[in-house]
Amino acid sequence: MALRIDETDRKILAALQADASRSLDEIAREIGSSKTPVWNRIRKLKEAGVIGQQTVILNAEALGFEACFFVLIRTSEHDAGWQGKFLKALQSRPEVQEAHRLAGDIDYILKVRVKNARAYDVFYQALISEVRVHNVTALLSMEEIKSTVALPL
Repeated sequence: MALRIDETDRKILAALQADASRSLDEIAREIGSSKTPVWNRIRKLKEAGVIGQQTVILNAEALGFEACFFVLIRTSEHDAGWQGKFLKALQSRPEVQEAHRLAGDIDYILKVRVKNARAYDVFYQALISEVRVHNVTALLSMEEIKSTVALPL
């Protein structure tokens, strides 16, 4: 049986998305409940897989990662062996923040965060030496206008 998400659960999830470092007391006060019921709901949401890994969002520019590239990849190979090698190459590279397989003319899009263009070239050269790709287009983000991991609850 799937977990039913009610309005209180949505309020808890919204509060956690806004700032998961807050105490249970603060979250309970915000949503108009008490600590124990909130803790029980959070535990159930975790067990059901609604709440995944909890982490911290770092400021990339403050840490010197000033360049964000969106990398469009076309490949002429689609067999399982190539895909496995490609996925392994992506997962082993911390510069790759996101990777998506697409429908349409482009096969994959990557979000790659590096210190500068030279660091991107090092990443690119390493990637193409490990896996064969038909075409790679790199687009440099000039300005990040919006970035969030929050879902519209």
